[in-house]
Amino acid sequence: MNRLPFHLTATDPSGARAGRLVTPHGEVETPCFMPVGTQGAVKALTPRDLESVGARLVLANTYHLHLRPGEEVVRALGGLHRFTGWAGPMLTDSGGFQAYSLAGRSRVDDAGVSFRSHVDGRALHLGPEDAVRIQEALGADIAMCLDHCPAWPCGRGPAEEALERTLAWAGRSRAAHRREDQALFGIVQGSVFADLRARGAADLASLDLDGYALGGLSVGEPPALRWEVLAAAAPSLPAGRPRYLMGLGPPADLLEGIALGLDLFDCVVATRNARHAGLFTADGPLHLQNARHREDPRPVEEGCDCYTCGRFSRAYLRHLFAAGEMTAATLATIHNLRHFLRLMEEARHAIRAGRFEDFRRGRLARLRA
Repeated sequence: MNRLPFHLTATDPSGARAGRLVTPHGEVETPCFMPVGTQGAVKALTPRDLESVGARLVLANTYHLHLRPGEEVVRALGGLHRFTGWAGPMLTDSGGFQAYSLAGRSRVDDAGVSFRSHVDGRALHLGPEDAVRIQEALGADIAMCLDHCPAWPCGRGPAEEALERTLAWAGRSRAAHRREDQALFGIVQGSVFADLRARGAADLASLDLDGYALGGLSVGEPPALRWEVLAAAAPSLPAGRPRYLMGLGPPADLLEGIALGLDLFDCVVATRNARHAGLFTADGPLHLQNARHREDPRPVEEGCDCYTCGRFSRAYLRHLFAAGEMTAATLATIHNLRHFLRLMEEARHAIRAGRFEDFRRGRLARLRA
């Protein structure tokens, strides 16, 4: 298959990898963090803001865009890039996660997912072929196969059922996929059972997809189990294709994921926390609503090169949040995304220099201190 050229440019002794994805809308250096623009927009930011923080690959969601405005509207207006004004590479998730997050409004069987729309209550069905058709109409550079994400807690039986269903859907997705300018990634499920994850990765690899993702994590499982299963599953993914860890995003998790040889990451934590005055720094989180920042003249993070840190004080940002000003969310999101993307830049540099493990340990020590 391989519609998405991927070149490994460096491998650290720790197993961390640096690489380069080539897409129709530009190249992406990995490891890469993707800002989440669920409905075709990263909340509080414009495409120009995303460019300014160094974003290269942005994620949008099939289920939400299918509901509104509808994929045919997007297709008629030139595809997702022209419709959103974002000219860089894009990835669309398949909608499988919404079967988990909207469990009260969805039902999963071998045919796909039946939803009751959270917008207007209408019934809709999303099968693997539907997810491919919608994503081809949207026109992102990378599409995802539909998957079954089981809820936590999850016994072995339900985990195995979700894995087998996800593998069957991946085969159907591959058969349905036609766009030569769009890559297709498969998703490995299996909950916290390492042997199921390893088998899922091997079976998915036999489909020769353009990339491979690990999904169904960060859904409530104990962190120790999560990292145990990731350590077992990540090496089972094909080395010559991009490896994507879905939905984990706190900086400590990113560093651990990179150490396991994973390449792509996404999470709403950077943008969601920003809208609630939660800022990330190399020395841990900063809560701007705390009274101690009322007269604090310092930037959010010393040494940060983002627009927010270069111009505004913690005191001013706290004032904006206290006053309910929309600008607060914009400035906080700019900082958080730049913090995450700068972490990726520094990780790539450390990998190329062969010192990622020292870098990882140093950053984790600062966060834990």
